Amino acid sequence: MPQVSLYLDAATLKKVTLAAQNQQVSISKWVAEQVRSKVNDAYPKDFAQLFGAISDDTFAAPPPLAASDDARRESL
Repeated sequence: MPQVSLYLDAATLKKVTLAAQNQQVSISKWVAEQVRSKVNDAYPKDFAQLFGAISDDTFAAPPPLAASDDARRESL
């Protein structure tokens, strides 16, 4: 497995150490999880709860388009 070296100041290292201890994992495992969560292509876990959360009249569905507004196409 590839390895990465990190250079942290003492205050940051203390915070990382405490966070890892709180989750009862090694510093390496804690840092790896933090990196994975930042580069993951998934939506945040509460993303679906945002649906309908914005009350703004400008967020309205556009009127339906008529078929006559479509581009002319070659008949088959």
